[in-house]
Amino acid sequence: MPSLNRRTFLQSTAAGAGLILTGTAASGAVQGANDRVRIAVAGLNGRGRDHINGWLSQDNVEIAYVIDPDESVLSRTLKTIQEKTDGKFKVKGVRDVRQALDDPNLDAISVATPNHWHSLITIWAAQAGKNVYVEKPMSHDVVEGRVAVEAQKKYGVVIQHGTQRRSDPTFAGLSEAIQAGKWGKLKISYGYSCKPRVGIGFKPVSQPPENLDWNLWRGPADVDQYTANYHPYNWHWFWKTGNGDLNNNGTHMLDLARWALDKDQTHPIRTMSIGGRFQWKDQGETPNTMFSLAEYPNGQYVFFNVRNVKSKNNDFKYKVENEYYFEDGGRILRDMYYPKGSDKGEKITVDPGHVTPGGNWGAFIAAVRANDPSLANGNVQDAHYACVLGHVMNYSYRLGEQVPFSAKAGRFGDNADAAEHFGRLHEIMAKDVGVKDGAKYTVGPMLSFDPETEKFVGDRAEEANALLKDTNRKGFEVPEASKV
Repeated sequence: MPSLNRRTFLQSTAAGAGLILTGTAASGAVQGANDRVRIAVAGLNGRGRDHINGWLSQDNVEIAYVIDPDESVLSRTLKTIQEKTDGKFKVKGVRDVRQALDDPNLDAISVATPNHWHSLITIWAAQAGKNVYVEKPMSHDVVEGRVAVEAQKKYGVVIQHGTQRRSDPTFAGLSEAIQAGKWGKLKISYGYSCKPRVGIGFKPVSQPPENLDWNLWRGPADVDQYTANYHPYNWHWFWKTGNGDLNNNGTHMLDLARWALDKDQTHPIRTMSIGGRFQWKDQGETPNTMFSLAEYPNGQYVFFNVRNVKSKNNDFKYKVENEYYFEDGGRILRDMYYPKGSDKGEKITVDPGHVTPGGNWGAFIAAVRANDPSLANGNVQDAHYACVLGHVMNYSYRLGEQVPFSAKAGRFGDNADAAEHFGRLHEIMAKDVGVKDGAKYTVGPMLSFDPETEKFVGDRAEEANALLKDTNRKGFEVPEASKV
């Protein structure tokens, strides 16, 4: 890719996030490319292991702390790091993230905890002058995401979202080409997160295992009783701790979908969702199938399709990708451009886009060393826009009513494109998945959203606004944006 220095990067992003990311309140303790970066990793299961390997792959980066409320996981991780590094670093293992943030010599924290912790750790870290690499989604609800944005503005730390495609010059180049009108005006940006999963069954209320600090695991989440379906992974499928697959794996494709819209678009003005949790008779709350739409102020749309139930058709078993539909009838499907009315596609080629080099791990370390938040690939503002897109889609679903399983269940007004794409999903569910008559769709209302105030307006606004902020447990409250 073309060489990229800080000046050309800032020029290329001047119309976007770089404008709000300037800040120098961070400690700036790391100066110069040869200085060591001391980082903590919070959350050590699953993605947390990838974080550890990612930071160990970077030159002169020291993992100073590993953090997890599960003592067994903590001990295992400490042993693994010592083996991998030959005891090069003295890594501390703690169960409470605040112990690491109190260390004045810590430069950054890497967050791979359950979703309900993401924003609070990000906010606490910013207040402590620490830089943050935070897994997707950055926020568990709309309000706390705004607080994270305000914390970055006030304290000037680097915050980078764990949306790795933001560090790929090919994805960046595609978004830039679409925004520049290479294929005409974009009409619909469509993301898919179709990844087969299985039900989680039922786990009774029980005492937490002795190795788990249940108080610290819950943190801000207003959860009372423990079940084994919370820890270590299935918290994803409960609203108080997770966001379903839409704002889990789907956050990557949501972010790509929004990235292709005109640069001045922030939040949608209307959204609705339809779906359900089909076939699995289990304890989970979030949908395993959902079609959502969001309309932006300029008339562009984001569509999204979540599907976790297994399908007979191999083409639909795993579909984690993005499609783009243009006003003249052309479309981009699986790296091929199809002109209007043609089934013959041509391979698309784009110039590399503007990213900070080094991949997602290297770009973050470069931004930290430069004490320059604008160098983060997937900065705090873009993270907020992508997460809010998923949140408002989920809120429509959560306010929905059940109707019979039918191709006519969708309520899209006069939006023929939405009806067509939902029809394709319904056909898959009926024919390839085998959902039977008697099943129910949950059909959410069409909600109106004000991008400026980040609140719902119009019909059902009171109910929808009640979902904008989760209740927090005492001692783990997310502060108000004005008081961050």
